[in-house]
Amino acid sequence: MLEIQKLSKSYQLGARKIQVLDQLSLSVGAGEIVVIMGPSGSGKTTLLNCISGIDRPDKGVVKIKGESVDLNSEKQRTLLRRQQIGIVFQFFNLIPTLDVKENIALPFLIANNKHPENDLRVDKIIQTVGLQKRRNHYPYQLSGGEMQLVSIARALVHKPNILLADEPTGNVNPNIGRSIMEILRNTVKHQNTSVLMVTHSPEHAAWADRICFLKDGCIQSELNQNAAIENVAPIFNRLLELEI
Repeated sequence: MLEIQKLSKSYQLGARKIQVLDQLSLSVGAGEIVVIMGPSGSGKTTLLNCISGIDRPDKGVVKIKGESVDLNSEKQRTLLRRQQIGIVFQFFNLIPTLDVKENIALPFLIANNKHPENDLRVDKIIQTVGLQKRRNHYPYQLSGGEMQLVSIARALVHKPNILLADEPTGNVNPNIGRSIMEILRNTVKHQNTSVLMVTHSPEHAAWADRICFLKDGCIQSELNQNAAIENVAPIFNRLLELEI
């Protein structure tokens, strides 16, 4: 579903060039959850931003379902985010003047997609994330965990081919964190969506099919793992060996 080939990204800091991604290659299959872990500043968020088109890489290829994406075209990057990618941000990024249902329906509003089925999709995913009693509430009336559930519902409502999640459990309590991982796993498996997720949490990484360790701009190590909570300890020990 998602293939990244030799992706590079650097930033200029005065006279100094900072190489953030260095010919990074990675693939994610349909229905697969891949977690990216690594030290702060290793390029995890930059990787997600380059795939989504928020940032433009210096060079490299991103393919979705075998077709290359023109990362130099602003129009194609916009269509990519609108049609094929869902994004979950660490800090929610909800629209304060829209209620829960309207925030979740935002991908349809932006695309001017008025198909009658969309309302059914929104209602169904509100039920999936357990926010039926909050559907008419505004973001300021929600807890942090509830806001993140809205963010996840918004990212999944248009059934994207790819979900990019940047620390989706980073600002919520452990119980909500586990609920988020259950929702992600169950929903993406049902929709056959590919997931690339950044996290610092070994417990939440244990839900993934694969864990990749990012350091010095490229994937240094990879841990294949059948996602199961009971296997948190061995994953955690392995990550310690990788000096995370």
